[in-house]
Amino acid sequence: MAVAAAAMTALLRPSTTHFLNPRHRLSPRFSRLCNFSLPSSSPQTLEAQPQLAIPNVVDILRERGLVESITSDNLRSVCSNPNSIPLKVYCGFDPTAESLHLGNLIGIIVLAWFRRCGHKTVALIGGATGRIGDPSGKSLERPELDVETIEKNCAQIRVLVYRILHRANTNIELKMGYPKDEILNSDCKDSDNCFLVVDNFDWYKEITLLDFLREVGRYARVGTMMAKESVKKRLMSEEGISYTEFTYQLLQAYDFFYMFKNMGVNVQIGGSDQWGNITAGTEFIRKILQVEGAYGLTFPLLLKSDGSKFGKSEDGAIWLSPAMLSPYKFYQYFISVPDVDVVRFLKILTFLNLEEIQELEEAMKKPGYVPNTTQKRLAEEVTRFVHGEEGLAEAVKATKALKPGSETELDPETIEGIAKDVPSCSLPYDQVLNSLLVEISVTSGFLASKSAARRLIKQGGFYLNNKRVDNEGKMIEEFDIVSGKLLLLSAGKKNKMVIKIS
Repeated sequence: MAVAAAAMTALLRPSTTHFLNPRHRLSPRFSRLCNFSLPSSSPQTLEAQPQLAIPNVVDILRERGLVESITSDNLRSVCSNPNSIPLKVYCGFDPTAESLHLGNLIGIIVLAWFRRCGHKTVALIGGATGRIGDPSGKSLERPELDVETIEKNCAQIRVLVYRILHRANTNIELKMGYPKDEILNSDCKDSDNCFLVVDNFDWYKEITLLDFLREVGRYARVGTMMAKESVKKRLMSEEGISYTEFTYQLLQAYDFFYMFKNMGVNVQIGGSDQWGNITAGTEFIRKILQVEGAYGLTFPLLLKSDGSKFGKSEDGAIWLSPAMLSPYKFYQYFISVPDVDVVRFLKILTFLNLEEIQELEEAMKKPGYVPNTTQKRLAEEVTRFVHGEEGLAEAVKATKALKPGSETELDPETIEGIAKDVPSCSLPYDQVLNSLLVEISVTSGFLASKSAARRLIKQGGFYLNNKRVDNEGKMIEEFDIVSGKLLLLSAGKKNKMVIKIS
């Protein structure tokens, strides 16, 4: 507990330099950039002490539909070498909101797959690049965030990513000689055996514009930059692209260069819309350092059935932080995944083996299959990965308790736990007690009219605290009010409202 507390304290500090070994800090002057010494985990120094054979992570990812493109087939070859020093892999996350969302989850899962196969992982928070905005996959320039908001977002995302990756690392059996219960945190004395969570503002804050243009910009070719798909699409749009966004790929390329040179990071992963930024990084490393061994891998974007992306711009974004979306609501999303998507989601969002997934798929086609059984397994696996066993237990308990017709006794904690995820209102105690339920349903805004409420009761679809209401004259009595302060109204299985009574 003391170790975990110390790690979380470090995470919440304004600077993340604690995550970096002192030797990793950027020299204030770019003139030293080309005084290069090969990183310890560079492919040119891959021979090491014999170790146990490791599974090929690229093959695993391909089998599960998690590879869109790789910059070189040599990446797979390196992953197959049992005597190789493990690769060090990074994925970037820009702090454009207080939480990551479901679309970002694939990046975390791919990092976890690399770690499961014995490689080292780095999560990069874009404290610097988040001030610019990535044009990839966007038709308009991202809204500008103030520095205070960006710093707050960075702190929240850093904690979120740390918790998920830490939990993933302590729950797997590593196959390369590391202890199963290895404590992977910011206080780890040997950073090569830890996953890292770093912030690129830590190296950009020391760089001046003139230094960057002189020492980095001269390696960039405008024609190549304009040929990137993300730039071409924006140039053809009505809004065009600003110079600020146009230079984003240089910043991301330098991130890869900096971590390759100073931290031994030799693989960058990202969504398919990041291909141009990733290849800019591998090209940059080759030009400046005159070495090979930097690789990129992209995975398909997580899409809905209609082909649209999961993101934070849409209503009802599926946030990963429990502060923005409760484990119950997160779990409910996956329970409701259509049959056409559930097997694909099991492959890309869980660590179940493919044989078990195939069995689940075949069971869906057999007579007597209970609907949503496979969705339930998906919901359990993804919720456990993101929110841990406690979050899963909370979600399962609330799901059972809040099911219309459930015999489970409702408690105030369960109802209040979903209050932020469903419509709610506050009414005075005197206005509720001994009032007609039909009237309360309209006063609270739950239903549009008394006639709609009466019709719902006749159809058997109106529930008070999960108990079906069959009497249009039902009055709210004292025993109906949970703990003297809450009512739960339900119309069918999905539409609910929490009434807080003051």
